[in-house]
Amino acid sequence: MVKLSPFVKWAGGKRQTMKHLLSLKPKSFKHYYEPFVGGGALFLELAPNRATINDSNKELMYVYKCLRNKRLFAKFYDVCKIHEANHSEDYYYQIRDLDKKKTTYAKLPMYVKAARCVYLNKACFNGLFRVNRKGQFNVPSGKYAIVRCFDEENIKAVHKYLNKVKPVMLCKDFAEAV
Repeated sequence: MVKLSPFVKWAGGKRQTMKHLLSLKPKSFKHYYEPFVGGGALFLELAPNRATINDSNKELMYVYKCLRNKRLFAKFYDVCKIHEANHSEDYYYQIRDLDKKKTTYAKLPMYVKAARCVYLNKACFNGLFRVNRKGQFNVPSGKYAIVRCFDEENIKAVHKYLNKVKPVMLCKDFAEAV
């Protein structure tokens, strides 16, 4: 099986501290709990058989839910490919501004919001996820000529793993999640 890795760059990611984190993990555990999953670096590195993952970012948790569901994954994948094919700076700002139309945005299917989250993460400046006080994504374009939403082999491996393990997925404040 492919070594699983994060599919998005996320602030507070654990990739740089992985060696240290792995040295602290218990020899065995029955259930893995991740209150700040983000891109899932530690979660995917450990690839536990039983897990509960959480993040307070609803858009990010939509991505995990789409990756866990076969039907939603296919739709999410297709929308990501549309974003890649249409990528330009103007297109980036069109997709970024979707959440400014609150009632229209609220009606979009989960897989569309999930694909938007991944596309914006890959196309924005430095992979930031930042919203303003109105909850609208506001990171400028990274000005990339080409954007790839994901590594094909990795995203399919993450999809397969999440389908097999079916982790509990929460979207709450960490204090409530733990």
